[in-house]
Amino acid sequence: MDERERTRRPGGRSARVGAQVHQAVTDLIGERGYGNFTVGDVAARAKVADSSIYRRWGSLEALLGDVALTRLNAQSPMPDTGSLAGDLRTYAAQVAREITGPDGPAVLHLAVALSGGGRQGLLAGAGLRAERTRQLQAMLDRAHDRGEPALDALDVLDHILAPMYIRVLFGIVPLTPDYIDGLVDRML
Repeated sequence: MDERERTRRPGGRSARVGAQVHQAVTDLIGERGYGNFTVGDVAARAKVADSSIYRRWGSLEALLGDVALTRLNAQSPMPDTGSLAGDLRTYAAQVAREITGPDGPAVLHLAVALSGGGRQGLLAGAGLRAERTRQLQAMLDRAHDRGEPALDALDVLDHILAPMYIRVLFGIVPLTPDYIDGLVDRML
């Protein structure tokens, strides 16, 4: 096996290091908050060398953006229930589980902090918003192709996701199924 094949192999040391570093970031955000730790702190927590983090991510901000984006992408696939109402309810329930899970509040705080943190933070925040919008747009396009009314992805963000995010950020939980269904019903 040549070096190129070894670096592409899923799993292995590289994947373990990435997972350890991501978990270290998530833990540190939960414990200390954004801006209160360094690459050295992450490296120590993950039991890797600082140079490994800099080589792979280049900066703390790039690492933080990668953690937030990876967590966003790790969510379950976009639902396809056959109706927009079903898709939105399923998607909203998935997001609620994601942001109220063990690492959800820390990742949500990270995403908010990145949006206001310097050039790299702004780029990372823009990447997060673009990915969430892309996911939503794919679901909305499918609904439109089925002949259902066209909705705007930003309206879904404003009327379904933003209220859930605000509730989690301010500790107003749980996000009950009735609350989530109510958000979807008002949107539709």
